[in-house]
Amino acid sequence: MKLHRMLGFRCNNGKGNPVEGFDSYLAIAVAFFIVTVSPGPANIAVATVAMHSGRRPGLLFGLGLSVGLAFWGMVAATGLGVILQSTTTLLTLLKLLGGAYLLWLAIQSGRSAAQSNAEMQVRTTTGRWFWRGLLLNLSNPKAVVAWMAALSMGLGQDTGPYAVAVATLFCISLGVVNYAGYALTFSLPGFMAGYRRSRRWIEGVVAGLFALAGFGLIRSALTR
Repeated sequence: MKLHRMLGFRCNNGKGNPVEGFDSYLAIAVAFFIVTVSPGPANIAVATVAMHSGRRPGLLFGLGLSVGLAFWGMVAATGLGVILQSTTTLLTLLKLLGGAYLLWLAIQSGRSAAQSNAEMQVRTTTGRWFWRGLLLNLSNPKAVVAWMAALSMGLGQDTGPYAVAVATLFCISLGVVNYAGYALTFSLPGFMAGYRRSRRWIEGVVAGLFALAGFGLIRSALTR
Protein backbone atom coordinates (compact mmCIF):
# COMPACT_ATOMS: atom_id res chain seq x y z
CA MET A 1 0.00 0.00 0.00
CA LYS A 2 1.34 3.42 -0.95
CA LEU A 3 1.92 5.81 1.89
CA HIS A 4 -0.38 8.47 0.47
CA ARG A 5 -3.20 5.89 0.35
CA MET A 6 -2.88 5.50 4.10
CA LEU A 7 -4.20 9.06 4.43
CA GLY A 8 -7.39 8.17 2.57
CA PHE A 9 -6.79 10.26 -0.58
CA ARG A 10 -8.95 9.39 -3.58
CA CYS A 11 -8.89 11.92 -6.45
CA ASN A 12 -7.49 11.16 -9.92
CA ASN A 13 -7.69 12.81 -13.34
CA GLY A 14 -8.29 9.51 -15.10
CA LYS A 15 -4.86 9.47 -16.82
CA GLY A 16 -2.75 8.23 -13.97
CA ASN A 17 -1.64 11.75 -13.01
CA PRO A 18 -3.39 12.73 -9.78
CA VAL A 19 -4.53 16.32 -9.74
CA GLU A 20 -6.63 18.41 -7.41
CA GLY A 21 -9.02 21.24 -8.15
CA PHE A 22 -9.39 24.57 -6.41
CA ASP A 23 -12.27 23.25 -4.29
CA SER A 24 -10.07 20.48 -2.86
CA TYR A 25 -7.32 22.85 -1.79
CA LEU A 26 -9.88 25.34 -0.48
CA ALA A 27 -11.44 22.65 1.73
CA ILE A 28 -8.02 21.76 3.11
CA ALA A 29 -7.13 25.42 3.67
CA VAL A 30 -10.37 26.17 5.51
CA ALA A 31 -10.07 23.10 7.75
CA PHE A 32 -6.42 23.82 8.53
CA PHE A 33 -7.04 27.54 9.06
CA ILE A 34 -9.74 26.85 11.65
CA VAL A 35 -7.42 24.57 13.59
CA THR A 36 -4.39 26.86 13.25
CA VAL A 37 -5.93 30.17 14.32
CA SER A 38 -7.76 28.73 17.34
CA PRO A 39 -6.32 29.88 20.70
CA GLY A 40 -4.35 26.74 21.52
CA PRO A 41 -1.08 26.51 23.49
CA ALA A 42 1.09 27.60 20.54
CA ASN A 43 -0.91 30.73 19.71
CA ILE A 44 -1.27 31.67 23.37
CA ALA A 45 2.47 31.25 23.85
CA VAL A 46 3.51 33.36 20.84
CA ALA A 47 1.06 36.09 21.83
CA THR A 48 2.43 36.15 25.39
CA VAL A 49 6.06 36.24 24.20
CA ALA A 50 5.24 39.10 21.81
CA MET A 51 3.44 41.12 24.49
CA HIS A 52 6.21 40.57 27.01
CA SER A 53 9.36 40.85 24.90
CA GLY A 54 8.36 42.51 21.64
CA ARG A 55 8.26 41.84 17.92
CA ARG A 56 11.60 40.12 17.28
CA PRO A 57 11.31 37.53 20.07
CA GLY A 58 7.71 36.92 19.03
CA LEU A 59 8.72 36.34 15.41
CA LEU A 60 11.60 34.06 16.42
CA PHE A 61 9.28 32.07 18.64
CA GLY A 62 6.74 31.90 15.81
CA LEU A 63 9.44 30.70 13.42
CA GLY A 64 10.25 27.86 15.79
CA LEU A 65 6.56 27.00 16.02
CA SER A 66 6.38 27.00 12.21
CA VAL A 67 9.25 24.53 11.88
CA GLY A 68 7.62 22.25 14.44
CA LEU A 69 4.33 22.53 12.59
CA ALA A 70 6.08 21.68 9.32
CA PHE A 71 7.64 18.59 10.91
CA TRP A 72 4.26 17.15 11.88
CA GLY A 73 2.95 18.09 8.45
CA MET A 74 5.67 16.02 6.79
CA VAL A 75 4.90 13.14 9.14
CA ALA A 76 1.24 13.25 8.15
CA ALA A 77 1.87 13.76 4.43
CA THR A 78 4.21 10.77 4.13
CA GLY A 79 1.81 8.45 5.92
CA LEU A 80 4.05 8.15 8.97
CA GLY A 81 1.25 9.70 11.02
CA VAL A 82 -0.78 6.52 10.60
CA ILE A 83 2.22 4.47 11.74
CA LEU A 84 2.70 6.77 14.73
CA GLN A 85 -0.96 6.46 15.66
CA SER A 86 -0.68 2.67 15.62
CA THR A 87 2.53 2.59 17.67
CA THR A 88 0.97 2.82 21.12
CA THR A 89 4.17 2.85 23.17
CA LEU A 90 5.87 5.60 21.16
CA LEU A 91 2.74 7.74 20.96
CA THR A 92 2.14 7.39 24.70
CA LEU A 93 5.72 8.41 25.45
CA LEU A 94 5.50 11.45 23.17
CA LYS A 95 2.24 12.52 24.80
CA LEU A 96 3.70 12.15 28.28
CA LEU A 97 6.75 14.21 27.33
CA GLY A 98 4.58 16.81 25.65
CA GLY A 99 2.28 17.02 28.65
CA ALA A 100 5.25 17.39 30.99
CA TYR A 101 6.61 20.25 28.86
CA LEU A 102 3.26 22.04 28.92
CA LEU A 103 3.14 21.67 32.70
CA TRP A 104 6.65 23.12 32.88
CA LEU A 105 5.44 26.10 30.85
CA ALA A 106 2.50 26.43 33.24
CA ILE A 107 4.90 26.57 36.19
CA GLN A 108 7.02 29.21 34.46
CA SER A 109 3.96 31.35 33.75
CA GLY A 110 2.78 30.86 37.31
CA ARG A 111 6.14 32.00 38.66
CA SER A 112 5.98 35.05 36.41
CA ALA A 113 2.50 35.86 37.71
CA ALA A 114 3.76 35.65 41.28
CA GLN A 115 6.61 38.11 40.71
CA SER A 116 6.24 41.83 41.17
CA ASN A 117 6.99 44.18 38.31
CA ALA A 118 10.21 45.21 40.03
CA GLU A 119 11.36 41.59 40.12
CA MET A 120 10.71 40.96 36.44
CA GLN A 121 13.76 41.06 34.20
CA VAL A 122 13.59 41.99 30.54
CA ARG A 123 14.27 38.88 28.44
CA THR A 124 16.91 39.11 25.76
CA THR A 125 16.20 38.54 22.07
CA THR A 126 18.41 35.49 21.57
CA GLY A 127 18.02 32.36 19.51
CA ARG A 128 16.49 30.56 22.47
CA TRP A 129 13.09 31.87 21.40
CA PHE A 130 13.29 29.85 18.21
CA TRP A 131 14.17 26.67 20.08
CA ARG A 132 11.42 27.21 22.65
CA GLY A 133 8.86 27.59 19.90
CA LEU A 134 10.19 24.54 18.07
CA LEU A 135 10.09 22.42 21.22
CA LEU A 136 6.55 23.52 22.02
CA ASN A 137 5.13 22.31 18.70
CA LEU A 138 7.31 19.20 18.58
CA SER A 139 6.01 18.26 22.03
CA ASN A 140 2.45 17.92 20.73
CA PRO A 141 2.05 14.66 18.78
CA LYS A 142 -1.71 15.30 18.56
CA ALA A 143 -0.84 17.85 15.87
CA VAL A 144 -0.38 15.03 13.37
CA VAL A 145 -4.03 14.07 13.85
CA ALA A 146 -5.10 17.61 12.96
CA TRP A 147 -2.87 17.50 9.89
CA MET A 148 -4.33 14.19 8.72
CA ALA A 149 -7.87 15.44 9.26
CA ALA A 150 -7.20 18.64 7.28
CA LEU A 151 -5.48 16.90 4.37
CA SER A 152 -8.20 14.26 4.11
CA MET A 153 -10.82 17.01 3.68
CA GLY A 154 -9.80 17.64 0.08
CA LEU A 155 -7.59 14.79 -1.12
CA GLY A 156 -8.44 11.21 -1.98
CA GLN A 157 -6.98 7.70 -2.12
CA ASP A 158 -5.42 8.08 -5.56
CA THR A 159 -3.91 11.50 -5.00
CA GLY A 160 -0.29 11.61 -6.11
CA PRO A 161 2.73 12.83 -4.14
CA TYR A 162 2.79 16.16 -6.01
CA ALA A 163 -0.71 17.14 -4.91
CA VAL A 164 0.00 16.01 -1.34
CA ALA A 165 3.18 18.11 -1.32
CA VAL A 166 1.35 21.19 -2.66
CA ALA A 167 -1.39 20.87 -0.04
CA THR A 168 1.16 20.36 2.74
CA LEU A 169 3.27 23.36 1.70
CA PHE A 170 0.16 25.50 1.46
CA CYS A 171 -0.87 24.55 5.00
CA ILE A 172 2.66 25.19 6.28
CA SER A 173 2.46 28.66 4.70
CA LEU A 174 -0.83 29.28 6.51
CA GLY A 175 0.84 28.29 9.76
CA VAL A 176 3.74 30.69 9.19
CA VAL A 177 1.36 33.55 8.39
CA ASN A 178 -0.72 32.74 11.46
CA TYR A 179 2.20 32.75 13.90
CA ALA A 180 3.72 35.85 12.33
CA GLY A 181 0.34 37.54 12.54
CA TYR A 182 0.04 36.76 16.24
CA ALA A 183 3.58 38.00 16.87
CA LEU A 184 3.13 41.24 14.91
CA THR A 185 -0.30 41.96 16.37
CA PHE A 186 0.48 41.33 20.02
CA SER A 187 3.79 43.20 19.84
CA LEU A 188 1.97 46.43 19.01
CA PRO A 189 2.47 49.15 21.65
CA GLY A 190 -1.13 48.96 22.85
CA PHE A 191 -0.98 45.23 23.57
CA MET A 192 2.43 45.51 25.24
CA ALA A 193 1.21 48.34 27.44
CA GLY A 194 -1.89 46.36 28.34
CA TYR A 195 0.29 43.38 29.19
CA ARG A 196 2.44 45.46 31.52
CA ARG A 197 -0.66 46.74 33.31
CA SER A 198 -2.27 43.30 33.65
CA ARG A 199 0.81 41.07 33.54
CA ARG A 200 0.01 39.04 36.63
CA TRP A 201 -3.55 38.36 35.56
CA ILE A 202 -2.52 37.43 32.01
CA GLU A 203 0.31 35.15 33.13
CA GLY A 204 -2.01 33.50 35.65
CA VAL A 205 -4.59 32.73 32.96
CA VAL A 206 -1.86 31.47 30.63
CA ALA A 207 -0.52 29.22 33.40
CA GLY A 208 -3.98 27.75 33.87
CA LEU A 209 -4.46 27.13 30.15
CA PHE A 210 -1.06 25.46 29.85
CA ALA A 211 -1.83 23.29 32.87
CA LEU A 212 -5.16 22.20 31.40
CA ALA A 213 -3.52 21.37 28.08
CA GLY A 214 -0.70 19.49 29.79
CA PHE A 215 -2.98 17.42 32.01
CA GLY A 216 -5.24 16.76 29.02
CA LEU A 217 -2.35 15.42 26.96
CA ILE A 218 -1.13 13.24 29.83
CA ARG A 219 -4.63 11.95 30.42
CA SER A 220 -5.03 11.01 26.76
CA ALA A 221 -1.73 9.12 26.97
CA LEU A 222 -2.74 7.15 30.06
CA THR A 223 -6.29 6.35 28.91
CA ARG A 224 -5.40 5.18 25.40
